[in-house]
Amino acid sequence: MTEADGAASAACGMLSTRRRVLALASLAGLKAVAGCAIARAEPVDERPQPGDHLVAVDAAEPVALTPSDIVDAEVIAWPFDPATRTIRSGSRLNKVLLVRLDPAAMIGATKERAADAIVAYSAICPHAGCQVDSWSAAEQILECPCHNSRYNPCDAAAVVAGPSPRSLAALPLRIADGKLTVAKPFIGRVGIAPT
Repeated sequence: MTEADGAASAACGMLSTRRRVLALASLAGLKAVAGCAIARAEPVDERPQPGDHLVAVDAAEPVALTPSDIVDAEVIAWPFDPATRTIRSGSRLNKVLLVRLDPAAMIGATKERAADAIVAYSAICPHAGCQVDSWSAAEQILECPCHNSRYNPCDAAAVVAGPSPRSLAALPLRIADGKLTVAKPFIGRVGIAPT
């Protein structure tokens, strides 16, 4: 065996050893993962699910909201699973802002996501995580009281003023058995935008 053959054999041996170490580390990692219980969200923490009803945050009892409950002002609501009677209030990111709009003023996707001229958006401002709870019916504008980000609910809650980096996440609605019901999960990112 030449000196070059010996060096090549040693290099192959090291490579083989490196591969073995990586393979063993991978197997050890898989065993560690397999030994851990899979973390699952509690039902109260889960984001709104299709079929969830909406209940007012300040309601004494979880009574599903109907279109007639949303009149001249915004309503802050939680998603509510009617089958298990679970209010998804475990995360403030689940707060939903409901507003009745003039159907003629709704633009594009807003019409498709609305139910009986009512739209639903995340109530959490993407700028600093404050609760968006100011509604100007005269201007048809939602406003965050912390830093005055303003959103147009008629146009998919697009930002019209202020420091917010993006629109509010939309929650498509439908009417089921006369109740405001989640049609699809949130469209868009909920909560503060990463820096």
